[in-house]
Amino acid sequence: MNSTLKSIGAVVAGFLTVAVLSTITDEILHAANIMPRLTTLPTNDALLALAYRSIYTVLGGFVTAKLAPQNAMKHVWILAGIGLLGGLGGVAAATSQGFGPAWYAWAIAIEAIPLVWLGGMLAKAK
Repeated sequence: MNSTLKSIGAVVAGFLTVAVLSTITDEILHAANIMPRLTTLPTNDALLALAYRSIYTVLGGFVTAKLAPQNAMKHVWILAGIGLLGGLGGVAAATSQGFGPAWYAWAIAIEAIPLVWLGGMLAKAK
């Protein structure tokens, strides 16, 4: 496999780490009646979701850095940019469509870069 495909794979793997783990956790919490299936989360549920999504975001940066064929932090920055753009999309949805509390959407967007970066730095330290 050439380097370009490995690079794309590293970023996609980091993205999927965050997305899949977040979705699975959401579904487990819904099934256990810990978190209701609502478009607007109560504050405590939003804080819980923010906590586990933050952990998964760090893990996504870690995975990307570990899988990058070279220049791991370049790949991490690409993933962080994707996360920021996705987070800003969430802000747009939260403010225009009323999906969830606006502070939660802003927190997801703002934390994307530092948490993905942290995951990349942790991977480099190992």
